[in-house]
Amino acid sequence: MPIDYDILRLIWWALLGILLIGFAILDGYDLGTAMLLPFVARTDGERRQVRETIEPTWEGHQVWFVLAGGAAFAAWPSLYAVSFSGFYVAMLLVLMALIVRPVSFNFRDKIDDSRWRSSWDWTLAVGGLVPSLVFGIAFGNLLLGVPFGFDADLRPAYTGTFFDLLNPFSLLAGVLSAAMLTTHGATWLALKADGDVAARAARVGRRAALVSALLFAIAGIWIALGIDGYVITGTLSHVGPSNPLAKAVTREAGAWFRNFGIHHWLVAAPALGVAGPLIASALLRPSGTIAAFLASALGIATTGPMPMISGGTPPVAKLT
Repeated sequence: MPIDYDILRLIWWALLGILLIGFAILDGYDLGTAMLLPFVARTDGERRQVRETIEPTWEGHQVWFVLAGGAAFAAWPSLYAVSFSGFYVAMLLVLMALIVRPVSFNFRDKIDDSRWRSSWDWTLAVGGLVPSLVFGIAFGNLLLGVPFGFDADLRPAYTGTFFDLLNPFSLLAGVLSAAMLTTHGATWLALKADGDVAARAARVGRRAALVSALLFAIAGIWIALGIDGYVITGTLSHVGPSNPLAKAVTREAGAWFRNFGIHHWLVAAPALGVAGPLIASALLRPSGTIAAFLASALGIATTGPMPMISGGTPPVAKLT
């Protein structure tokens, strides 16, 4: 029995969302733990303890990111091409940061020298910070719209520059992403580490969680008051593949929140996006609680898909 295009689109959007959320939650605590390494561990033994909480898992968690890229390529090859070419510099930064992570794990203990080990610890921390910021900046730009156009052969091409991506709203989204993953890493360390490391991680995590909730609320107000959404006008074909040339898109104030008025239950997502880190902050203790970790994961899971559920068209691109 053939599957309708409407159902097929829903399946692929859901699959992509699940893969990205899985990556954010699972590799997110790896990235957050790496960012915290220089700040919660002061002795060589403490730093080794922090590293060993994520060393067995980080490599497997990257598979979620690879699968998400594969899903985008399989379902929307043109979108995959223009996105990866338009975000080329950003993707290169992410890949370089992810590449230095295994190098840091493997090379740190090759030489018994404090400066050598400290340099690799900081390399691991930077390898956690850069992807966290870049992923947040990318999602911020999805809400604004990524400029691309078609050439004479109808091939999509990115028409902006790397620095166009570094606008105020996307930078806010990048800092929000880093704060969320810092919180997530802190809840993980509170569970897996002990002693002073767990106590310091809990202190940092509580503050990062409050920052996450505040920045998410600010971003929501910014979207509501200052960022127009994209709305499809005209008749859509429900019996054929997606075709950007077969529809017209306009920008309207408040369009990003349109779906919340149509489907009221969707309000639960932004509400949990704020409540998750607040609950994690309240529950986070040096002894560690699985509830704090799950609350942090819930906040990440409900924040990530916001561009997909809030309204307007799929927030991928704006034609120029």
